[in-house]
Amino acid sequence: MVKNTGIINSKTPPGVRDDVIDRLYEVAMDPTRYEELLDHWEDMIRPLRKGANGTLVNVDLDAEYVSHFTRADRFLEKLDENPSAENHLSNVDKAAAFLIGRNLRIVDVNYPAEQVLGVEKGDKLSDLPIEPDDLAALEKQAAAMLMSNSETAAVFRARMTDNNRLVVFQLQTLRQENEPPLVVAITSEVSWPEGFDTLLNSAFGLTTAETGVVRGLAECQSLREIADARGRSVDTVRAQLKSVLGKTETRSQTELVRLTLSMMDIASYTEDTAAQVSGESTGTHNLEPRPFHVLTLRDGRKMDYLILGDPKGRPLFFLPQDYGLVRWPASAETTAAKRGLKIIVPLRPGYGNSSPFPKKKELGPTIANDFVQLMDHLKIDRCPMVSLGSDVFYSAYFHQAHPERISAVIACSGTFPLDRSAQYERMDKWHRFILAGARYTPHLLPFMVKAGFSLARRLGKRGFVHAVYGGSDADVATFENPEVFEAMVCGSEVCLSKTHSAHKSFAMEVIAQETTNWAPVLENLQGSVPVHYLNGLQDPQVPAQTLREFQEKYPWINFHTYEDAGQLVFFLKWPEIIPLIEKYL
Repeated sequence: MVKNTGIINSKTPPGVRDDVIDRLYEVAMDPTRYEELLDHWEDMIRPLRKGANGTLVNVDLDAEYVSHFTRADRFLEKLDENPSAENHLSNVDKAAAFLIGRNLRIVDVNYPAEQVLGVEKGDKLSDLPIEPDDLAALEKQAAAMLMSNSETAAVFRARMTDNNRLVVFQLQTLRQENEPPLVVAITSEVSWPEGFDTLLNSAFGLTTAETGVVRGLAECQSLREIADARGRSVDTVRAQLKSVLGKTETRSQTELVRLTLSMMDIASYTEDTAAQVSGESTGTHNLEPRPFHVLTLRDGRKMDYLILGDPKGRPLFFLPQDYGLVRWPASAETTAAKRGLKIIVPLRPGYGNSSPFPKKKELGPTIANDFVQLMDHLKIDRCPMVSLGSDVFYSAYFHQAHPERISAVIACSGTFPLDRSAQYERMDKWHRFILAGARYTPHLLPFMVKAGFSLARRLGKRGFVHAVYGGSDADVATFENPEVFEAMVCGSEVCLSKTHSAHKSFAMEVIAQETTNWAPVLENLQGSVPVHYLNGLQDPQVPAQTLREFQEKYPWINFHTYEDAGQLVFFLKWPEIIPLIEKYL
C-alpha cells in the first residue's frame, strides 16, 4: 500500500476549506443541511484520495481543522439534548398530535399520529385521512391561525375517510422567539401503546380476542364494527365484552374505556423504562412481538439477542448489518417458522441494550468470541451464518476462530475488503461519504455519523432511507413494500429510536472494518466452508463494476446476482434465500 499522504492544511484552497467549515457548523445547528456538507466535503477530499496507480492513501488534517469538528460536535450534542419543536409534543403520549408549519406542512408528529393517522414529518396537511370537505375547512382554519398575531385556539371536528368516524381536533397557535409560528393539533384519536396487550393480559388475564375488543372500544368502534373487522358475530363480541367486564370488575363500556385510557400511562412507563430492561421487538402491523433475551458474557457484559421463526427449530445465526435490521418481513418470519428455522439474531455491543464495546479490544475477534458464547449458551454445535451488508466481516472472523462451528457463509449484499480508490469513487455519495470517511479521515467519522443519526431523527426513517438509497430505484421500491417497511423500521429500533442511538458503535464498527485489511481472513474461507454472496446489481455501495472485480479476485465464492435488486436484496429475495439456507442446517 502506498504511504504518501494527502494533507488538508492552510495550503488547501481557502474557498473550499472555508465552505466545509461553514457547513460543519450549519449541520451542527440544523442536521437537515447534512447533504450540503456531504457535497462540499467531497469537493475537498476527492483530489486527495488517489495515490499512485489508484492505490489507497491516508489523508491528514491539521490540528486547527480538526478543532472545528470538535466544536461542531459539541454544538450537535447540545442540539440533540434540547430539540426545539419536538418538545411541544413530548408530553402528548396517547393522543395523536402533530405540528403544522408554513405552507401547511406537518413539521413534526408524535408516535400515535404516525400509527393511527398514517402521517409523517414532512407530509402535507392534505395527506390526513379525513373527508375532503372537512379537510378543506381544516386547512383554512390552520392557515388563518398561522397568519394571526394572537395565540388563538380552536376546536375542529372532522370525519375519517376509512370508517366515517368522528375525530375532534384541538388547534393551538404556538409562537416562539425568532421562529415562524406553528399550530399544535391534538386529536381525539388514541394510539395503542406497544406491549399494552401483554400488560392487559398480566393485569386481568384477558385473552387475545378479549384484548381486541378492548382495543376496538378504546378506538371508538362500535360492537358491530369490532365484529365486522374480526369476522365474528355481534353476539360473540358481546359475550367477549361480558367476560372482559367481569375480569376487569367494571360495570359498563364507559367505565372499561376509562380504565383502559388510565392504564395507558402505566404502559407508557413500561415502554420507556421497564421495557428497556425486559424488552421486546414489536411490529406495527403484521410482525409478531418477539422478546429480547439477555446473555451475560464471561467478561460481565450483557448481550441481547432475538429468536425469530420456530424456537425449537434448526438454528442459524442472522447478522443484521450496522443499521440493526433485526427483523424479517412478516411473511418471511412466518415461512421460516413453518419450515422449522430457528433464527438467532445477536445484538452487538452498543445496539439495543447490549453493553458497549470493551476498550482496547480488537473488533473481529471480540465479536467472534461473543458469538461462540451465545452458541454454547443455546447448545448449538454448528450452524450457518447469514449476514447483511458488511456483516460478512463477522462471519469471516468467526470462521477464523471457530471453523468447526460454522456450516456455511451466506452474505446478502455482501461486501469485500476494498483495495483501490476507484471502488470508493463508484459508490453513491451517501455510502462514499461514510465509508471513505472511515478509511481516509477516521478521527472525523464520529461527528459525521452522529450528524447523520440526528438527521434521521428529523427526517423520519422513511425520509432518511429515501435520501440514502435514492440512487437505487430497486432499493427504494423494496423499502416501500409494506412488509419490508415494517421490518426495517421496527427492526432498526435497536440502532435508532426515541430513547436510543447506536451512533458511537456504528462509527466504531465502520472505522474498524474500513481500516483493517481483512482480506486474509476472507481468504481463509476458501475450501473450508461453502460461501455464497447474493448481490443486487443496483447496490449503491457495491455497484456492478466493483462486484465484477471481486468476482475475478475471489472465483471460489458462489455468486448470485440480481438485476432487479440493490443493497436490500435479502428483503426482496428471501423466498429464494430461505431454501439456500436450508441446505446447510
